[in-house]
Formats: sequence, C-alpha cells, structure tokens
Amino acid sequence: MSEQPSAAAPAARFQVVLPDESPEMPPRVLTELALRAEGLGADTLWLPDHLLPPEPYGRTFGGVYEPLVTLAHLAARTERVGLGTSVLVAPMRDPFTLAKQAATLHALSGGRFVLGVGVGWSREEFAAVGADFAGRGARTDEVLRLLRHLFEGEGAFRGRFHSYERGVFEPRPASPLPVTVGGTSEPALARAAALADAWQAVGLDAAGFARRRDRLRELAGRPVRAQARIAWSGADADLGPAVDLYRALEQAGADAVAVWFGEWEGFGERMERFAAAVRRSA
Repeated sequence: MSEQPSAAAPAARFQVVLPDESPEMPPRVLTELALRAEGLGADTLWLPDHLLPPEPYGRTFGGVYEPLVTLAHLAARTERVGLGTSVLVAPMRDPFTLAKQAATLHALSGGRFVLGVGVGWSREEFAAVGADFAGRGARTDEVLRLLRHLFEGEGAFRGRFHSYERGVFEPRPASPLPVTVGGTSEPALARAAALADAWQAVGLDAAGFARRRDRLRELAGRPVRAQARIAWSGADADLGPAVDLYRALEQAGADAVAVWFGEWEGFGERMERFAAAVRRSA
C-alpha cells in the first residue's frame, strides 16, 4: 500500500521539456526558450531523441534536432540550468561514442548535464538503423554499466555485447554525471533501481506515480530520485487541471516535474503562464 504523502511535502523542482517536434522551427527558438526557462527558475531543460522515425515528426516522434549537439549549444548560452535528455534511446547508440559525448558535454557545461535514457519503443526505427529491438532492454542495462565503468572504473570491461581490454577514457567526469532512467514498466523500474540516480515517469496520475515510486523504493533499497513528466498545450480550460496535476504529483513525492508546453509556436508564453499559475497555487 502506498504511503500517504505529508501535507508539507517539499516543493517539486520545475523543469521544462523543450519543443523539438517540427523541422519548421527555427533553431534560434530553442536558445530563446532555454533562456526564458532559465529566467523563470527552471531546474532542468530536457530534449527528446529519435534518429530515424518511420513517420513525420510531431507529437509522436519528437527529436528533430539531435539532443546532445543541441544541449552543447545551449550549455554555451545558459549559465545555471541543468541540461538533459528525456530520453535518449541508448540501445540505438554506440556506447563508447555516447560515453565520450556525455562526458564531454558534462565538462563543457560545468557539470550541468544529466543523461536520461530509455530503451525505445519503435520497432520500425530500430530496424531502420540496424539496431536490436528484441534485446534493447539487456543492451541498455549493459550500456549503463559500461558508461559507469568508463566514468569511474579502471581496467578492462567484459560484457555480453560490449567489451574492451585496454584503452584510456577521457575526459573523466570531474563531478558525478547523473543518470536518469525513463519509463513506468517493471523492467524500467528495476533498471532505475539498479543503475540510475533518478527515475522519470511519463503519463501517470498522482496515484499511479505514488504506486510506481513505492515499487522503485522496494527494488532500490537506496535513494533514487523520483520525477515525473507531464504536458500542457495551452487550452485555457485545461490550465487549472494541469496545475492541479503538477501539485498532486508534488504531494505524491515527485522530486521534480518536467512540463512540455506543446508545439514551438507560443511555447514561451504558455510556459510563463503555467509557471505563474504554479506560483499562485503554492
């Protein structure tokens, strides 16, 4: 049974999922929105990831601009806000290249990068890039172990899918590079419990979040931050319920709530309206 949250639950950190669903969006919009979000006090900015989706980009397939390259650009334009992937499809990437990119981005951003990973869900996209869809869960687990070894370990790494005997990895992260695992399935929770610093849920109400968070705690036996991701695309009638959901997730124990504000046109105005409504509801 889920424990009852305290009325004095700590405030969830406000995070923003940047729009990256339209090839028509000018690249400068991402920089402008990143700066606006940082000015609003956002804790972290997130970008999605797709390499070769089978359908046109949009609500289903975000990730027009490659997230690691884009976040490196945003790191040079921002000063404080965290920068992360929500989520990068780890089993479609070469893990050694990913480790190099993540560690470099962490260094260039002054330790602000958060690597958010998931296993992916589009069988067609995996086939298009020649990746193993059936084994994506096991591959993701090994990628996370390999990255941790490269960042913090010594000597050879011997895995089922990836191994090396000799080699020097740099830049080693000067501060811990946080890893977030996204997903609400039992394997995703087990992955977060065993291999991550944080877990991000998508598409859950407060009760569902609390149940999955409690399961995460059972599996982990150690502190793992529990975070949520929601959407509000601007309908006035839906603003109150969206703010209520944000607050309900906060009361259910979410350490952070990331919000996507719909398509890029009008995104900044909706973000500011939502942030103001959340402040008023405090």
